[in-house]
Amino acid sequence: MPVRTRNLMALTVFAVAAAVANPASAQKKYDPGASDTEIRIGNIMPYSGPASAYAVIGKTEAAYFDKINAEGGINGRKIKFISYDDAYSPPKAIEQARKLVESDEVLLIFQPLGTPSNSATQKYMNAKKVPQLFVATGATKWGDPKNFPWTMGWQPNYQSEGRIYAKYILDHFPNSKIAVFWQNDDAGRDQVKGLRDGLGDKAGMIIADKSYEVSDPSIDSQIVALHDSGADTFFSWAAPKGSAQAIRKVGELGWKPRFFLANVSTSVASVLKPAGLEYAKDIISTAYLKDPTDPAWKDDPGVKTWQAFMDKYYPDGDKTNNNNVYGYAVAQTMVQVLKQCGNDLTRENVMKQAASLKNFTSDVLLPGIKINTSPDDFFPIEQMQLMQFNGESWQLFGDVITGEVGHQMGN
Repeated sequence: MPVRTRNLMALTVFAVAAAVANPASAQKKYDPGASDTEIRIGNIMPYSGPASAYAVIGKTEAAYFDKINAEGGINGRKIKFISYDDAYSPPKAIEQARKLVESDEVLLIFQPLGTPSNSATQKYMNAKKVPQLFVATGATKWGDPKNFPWTMGWQPNYQSEGRIYAKYILDHFPNSKIAVFWQNDDAGRDQVKGLRDGLGDKAGMIIADKSYEVSDPSIDSQIVALHDSGADTFFSWAAPKGSAQAIRKVGELGWKPRFFLANVSTSVASVLKPAGLEYAKDIISTAYLKDPTDPAWKDDPGVKTWQAFMDKYYPDGDKTNNNNVYGYAVAQTMVQVLKQCGNDLTRENVMKQAASLKNFTSDVLLPGIKINTSPDDFFPIEQMQLMQFNGESWQLFGDVITGEVGHQMGN
């Protein structure tokens, strides 16, 4: 047999063997919303209504995907980001979810915001087997792969946050009298449960609590009642508008409790400034993202990268608003998942890759905080660090603490 023919046969056998060994490279798989040129991603955000302070998150995510597209897309595909307003209304959220899935035919819905809205759409998304991915709420229910395998959270869950505060109080102020102001939904209930569970047999330290509805025009009566309870420690678990109102009212009353503020409402721009920076001084909260207003990060390469992104792709965005940092970090996580999907852009593979993140980090996550997921662990971030507001910026203190709740879901 001529040498040339022999070599050709050998090459043919090698090519067939390679194709059999690596079939993924030989074929592309698509579900609705994906093609050779495009990936359609849906989003639901409160661009209006009582939680509209969060709207900048959607704008930051859109800007980040613009950046990715300008750089050539993901594996050659451009992202089409379709974002709708639900005004923080669960019925509207259901309407928008149906529109995105059935009319726009998106591959997935990414970062829909709000515990009430996501609670309303969760069964629909799972029945349709469409990823409800990296939801923008820390309710513990988003980490339940056994019952809701198409829903995954992203940020630290609220019960873990409550436990972190409880540990700090028990360690440093074991004789506290605690008053709690909380949002009357699953988010608020999660947070209060985390605090109570963390306090354990000392839960009697909570001497008063008052809830509010996100749509309430004023929360003054609740704050006055909590002030009158005689508490020396105050917790505010509320959306940005309610938190700003609570901070201002506590200040106007001349009340000086140890003040703990929910992580979701720590934005200097949208919460602390409207409340009055003088009233916000010494408030304690938690962090897992770098705060660009903190001088400690002024030379940080990751923060500089974020600032350059803001300048080029979202120049109208407020660099003192931590929600713009949050949107950037979670968009980076979404891009990582899509990169891992390669040419298998099926909804099933999107969830598989989202549940296969290993030590992923973002430019703006705090040092030491990594994103890890598995088929049994749908809580991507389970670490936080305490911080205190000095009147101008947040200052971190203590060590990075790992939450204790995540792996209990599904039992």
